[in-house]
Amino acid sequence: MAQLWKGRFKKELAKETNDFNSSISFDSRMFEEDIKGSIAHAAMLGAAGIIDKSESEKIAAELDKILSEIRSGALQIDMEAEDIHTFIEGELTARLGQTGKRLHTARSRNDQVALDIRLTLRNEISEIEEKVKQLISVICDKAEENKKTIMPGYTHLQRAQPITFAHHIMAYAAMLCRDLGRLEDAKKRMNICPLGSGALAGTTYPLNREMVADLLGFDGITLNSLDGVSDRDFCIELASALSLIMVHLSRFSEEIIMWCSWEFKFIELDDAFSTGSSIMPQKKNPDIAELVRGKSGRVFGDLTTLLTVMKGIALAYNKDMQEDKEAIFDAVDTVKMCLTAFTPMIETMSVLKENMRNAAAKGFINATDCADYLVGKGLPFRDAYKATGELVALCIDKNLTLETLPLEEYKNICGLFDEDVYTAINLEKCVADRLVIGGPSEQSIDNQIAAAKKQLM
Repeated sequence: MAQLWKGRFKKELAKETNDFNSSISFDSRMFEEDIKGSIAHAAMLGAAGIIDKSESEKIAAELDKILSEIRSGALQIDMEAEDIHTFIEGELTARLGQTGKRLHTARSRNDQVALDIRLTLRNEISEIEEKVKQLISVICDKAEENKKTIMPGYTHLQRAQPITFAHHIMAYAAMLCRDLGRLEDAKKRMNICPLGSGALAGTTYPLNREMVADLLGFDGITLNSLDGVSDRDFCIELASALSLIMVHLSRFSEEIIMWCSWEFKFIELDDAFSTGSSIMPQKKNPDIAELVRGKSGRVFGDLTTLLTVMKGIALAYNKDMQEDKEAIFDAVDTVKMCLTAFTPMIETMSVLKENMRNAAAKGFINATDCADYLVGKGLPFRDAYKATGELVALCIDKNLTLETLPLEEYKNICGLFDEDVYTAINLEKCVADRLVIGGPSEQSIDNQIAAAKKQLM
């Protein structure tokens, strides 16, 4: 298939150059967006009187046929073509002759590509948002089931204070809700139509750019033609949002991996979402979580690629920018794949509540509540802190816990202690009393779930 730019050149393009220059292996996925953009462009050309209206209608009708044929498989994309734009225009011209050649009037591949990638990513964002919402919904369901499931909360991977499993996993729901906001922001800034920017300086034709933007569902048009064809901020912004999604999935994966180990045994993954060992028959490996954790680096690399490609490019379009698609499409595909596998893994995992409660009973995670008990008796917090620290040291020496330490030992360290200390340091009460907004109490978790579910509407 001939190159669109061939008129200037006397020699045939070397195969090595064509192979290196070609982008159809990765931009062919934009065939639908390319055709829809061309249909809108053709309609505008006809409405503006730039080409005959009957010709614009023929172009639109034939493009619609080409779209249907590619979708059905009746028409195969020629992977020897330079890019998807060349293939579709070539196919149109082969069918309509001179009429087909009029489609590219007042348009450059530069603004055509800028349009196609915006349309494509706009659709991808909507799909990713739905997948993130599905995961948030699953997390909320798990939290509903585990509002009373006591577990140790951690800092520095050391047992710190008592919380519930619902409280812990709702932290990930909060992260994912922020991810939804970032995706929506990226989509909003992306949703501006660049078509009409031409190669870099617009055109002398009387275009109705607003008509094209409206036909394609854009919120407006780009206001500087140089920026219209050379802007890839929206790719970088999306890659950044996707990278943060992967940060959150990777952190969650790390905990899943720890929790299903024999050292924790807080959860058990469903057999359908685990794998075994080729040599050790007892193994049940959290491969999905490990792969998600590993694939996060791949998405971070895609973001770095985009930043590096764009950082030194003078205005306007440069061929370097062809590298945008492979990077952003890889990031999009990786995140979609990870969410697709991760969500049912969480949905089907079993929570081992008794093991969590047993772990919470160790490690003196109610020590802060013990100190707060003394504060309630009138002791300054720093003195209460010191007394409780001495109690913990005593328990360690005697191989006891705060719950099993005799009251006499309490009183030896501070006379303010009485029988009611055992009620104050009860783990269930420690959690239930944390009524502060954002805390682990059942009321607070209900509010967190309601807030997260509101984001799903």
